[in-house]
Amino acid sequence: MATKSTDTAKSYDGFTEDEREAMKDRAKELKGAKTRGTRSKSAAKADGEADLLAKVAEMAEEDRVLAEGVHALVKKVAPGLTPKTWYGMPAYAKDGKVVLFFQSAAKFKARYATLGFNDPATLDDGDMWPTAFALSALTPEVEARIETLIKKATA
Repeated sequence: MATKSTDTAKSYDGFTEDEREAMKDRAKELKGAKTRGTRSKSAAKADGEADLLAKVAEMAEEDRVLAEGVHALVKKVAPGLTPKTWYGMPAYAKDGKVVLFFQSAAKFKARYATLGFNDPATLDDGDMWPTAFALSALTPEVEARIETLIKKATA
């Protein structure tokens, strides 16, 4: 009976190193959420924002500029959303559910950052609508479009 090479078995488990790192980040976030559950809502929100800003600070400059811009837009347009990290990415939640997130280009070695929206976002438009957007620069036009998306997503 043939056996797999131990090198092959160790190097491939179905997930890339980046994906495994994101899962480790998520496990840490869930552990942190348990302890935050005993704190006031405003304290937990402040902790979530601190975590988010720490992740943004770790980003490469190009991604960091985009993430800081998105963060400023979210705070301006939807201050009721709770900042947090989600799989190691900046994210914003409503009633505990992530509505939108920012994924840096470097996170999964992509050529552009991503602004994504999850199920709680009310972007519905007929039978099909976009839920993720490539983001390479924050021009005034792009900022206006993001503001519109955030308003619609949180309506």
